[in-house]
Amino acid sequence: MLKKTLLCLAVLAVVCAGAVLAAPKPGGTLIFGRGGDSVGLDPAYETDGNSFMICDNVLEALVEYKDESTALEPGLAESWTIAPDGKTYTFKLRKGVKFHDGTPFNANAVVFSLGRQMKEPKLKFSGKAWEIPAQERPPEYWVSMEMDKTVESIEAADEHTVVFKLKRVDAPFLANLGMDFADIISPTAFLKNPKEFVRNPVGTGPFKFVKWVKDDQILLEKNTEYWDKKAGPYLDKAVFRAIPENSVRFLELKTGNIHICQFPNAADIPLAQKDPGMKLISQPGMNIGYLSFNHTKEPWKSNTKLRKAVAQAINRKAIVDNIYQGQGQLAKNHIPPIMWGYNDAVPQVEYSLDKAKALLAEAGFPEGKGLDEITLWCMPVARPYNPEGLKVGVAMVADLAKVGIRARIVSFEWGTYLKRQREQPPDMDLFQLGWTGDNGDPDNFLAVLYDGMASSSVRTQWQNSEYHSLMEQGRQTTDQAKRAEIYKKAQQLMYDEMPVIPVAHSTQTWPLLKNVQDFKLHPTASIRLKNVWLEK
Repeated sequence: MLKKTLLCLAVLAVVCAGAVLAAPKPGGTLIFGRGGDSVGLDPAYETDGNSFMICDNVLEALVEYKDESTALEPGLAESWTIAPDGKTYTFKLRKGVKFHDGTPFNANAVVFSLGRQMKEPKLKFSGKAWEIPAQERPPEYWVSMEMDKTVESIEAADEHTVVFKLKRVDAPFLANLGMDFADIISPTAFLKNPKEFVRNPVGTGPFKFVKWVKDDQILLEKNTEYWDKKAGPYLDKAVFRAIPENSVRFLELKTGNIHICQFPNAADIPLAQKDPGMKLISQPGMNIGYLSFNHTKEPWKSNTKLRKAVAQAINRKAIVDNIYQGQGQLAKNHIPPIMWGYNDAVPQVEYSLDKAKALLAEAGFPEGKGLDEITLWCMPVARPYNPEGLKVGVAMVADLAKVGIRARIVSFEWGTYLKRQREQPPDMDLFQLGWTGDNGDPDNFLAVLYDGMASSSVRTQWQNSEYHSLMEQGRQTTDQAKRAEIYKKAQQLMYDEMPVIPVAHSTQTWPLLKNVQDFKLHPTASIRLKNVWLEK
C-alpha cells in the first residue's frame, strides 16, 4: 500500500511539474490594451512609457536588465571591460546579428546610434563612416543626464568592438546604457528618411514594426531571424491598442478582445480575482507620481513658503486612499522606498489647513488674496504612478480652495501635454507628472527629474546650486555607500525647499487572460513580449 501511495505521489509530482514547465507554444496574436498611444518611436527623442514599450520589443541596447530586476546582463554586447580609472568602457559585440532591414549590426551602428545624440560628436567609424545628421530637436534623455559632459568620444575599434572614452567618472554610466535612449538603430533605415524614422523604427529586436494607426493601434510581427534562438519570440504578432478609459479597457479584457489590461481601475481588481478566465500579476512600483511648480515664473520660482503652503493644503493621503484604492503608497521622498539611498528620516509632508493658511499669509498671500487664479495641469491618461490624473486634479483643486487658492484644471491630449509642458509656458502654474525608474539608480530619479541646473530639458526646472552640487558628487563617486549618503542629503534638501510635491508610489497590478503565459512585470515598466506565449 505504501509503495502504491508513493508511486501515485511520484506520478502526481511529474504531472504537476509538467504543467508548471509546459513548453512554450509558438503562434497566435497577443493584444495589449494600454491607456494611451505612443508619442514617437525613435528612442533617442522620447521620454514616455507608451513610446518605450514599443521600442522594448523592436529595438535593443548593448546591455539589458534581467527579468523582474535592474541587474545587468549582456544584450547586443556579449561582454565589456572597464579601465581601472573608470573612464574607458570597451564592449565586444555579438556577431551575426542583423537589423530588420537585413543590414548588419556592428560597431559602426553603435557609434551612429549614440553619436547622433552628442552635441559635438567625436566619433570614429571602422571603415566607411556614416554622416551624422543635425539634430532637429534635443535628445531629451541624453541632455537631461548630462551625457555631453560625460562622453568624450565613441570609437569603433573594429567591426565588433566599441570603445567609450569618458571625460569624467560616471557611476551610473553602464546602467544608463541599458535604457531605451541607448537602443541601437539601423543607420541605413534612419538615413533613408530621418523624419519618418520616428514612425517606422528598425532595430534588431524580437519583433518587427509593421504599422501604426494613430490613436488606435500599433502592429508588430515576429522577427523570424532573431539572433537569440534560445528565447523566442513565440508570438506571431503583437497588437498594442490605445484604450484611454480604464473601465472600457477592463471591459475589453472581460469580453476577450484584449489579453492584457494595463492600469485597471483599483475597483476592477477584485472583479478580476473572481473571474475564472483571468489572473493577476503584481509588483511594487519603482516610481513616483508628483505635483510640480513652474519654476520658470514667479511666485513659484522663489517663494518657498508659498510652495510649502500648497503642499500642506493638499490632502494627499485622501487622494491615495480614495483614488489609488490600495494600489498606492503615500510618498514622502522622490525615490521609491524599495531603492537604495532612500532617506527614511525625512518627515512626511503634513496635511494641515491651519498651517497652510499661516504659511500662505507669511508668503504674502493671506487667504489667497493677491494670488491670481492658477492653472493645474492634469495628465489625460493613466500612468503607472497616477491611475486617474483628472480625478486627482479635481481633488487637489478642491483642497486648495479651502485655503483661498483658486485653481482651474487644464489638460490636453497626451503627446500635446508632454510637448507643451516641456516648453514651460507662462500659463502653466502647477503640473502633474511622474516617473518610473529606468535603471534602479537614484541618479535616474533625483538628477534626471529635478536638477534644473543640469539642463533646460529637466521638466521641473528647479535650479538650486546646492542640489546641483550633490547630483554632481553622486555621479562622480563610485562607492555606493557614499553615494547613498549624498542622495539622502538631497532628499532632505527637497523636503526643506519643497520644489516638487511627492504624491504616491504605486503598486503595479494588472489583470490578464489565463491563457497568457510568461508575461512578467518589470521594475522599469518595460513591456517585454519576447518570452510570452499563448496557451491554446
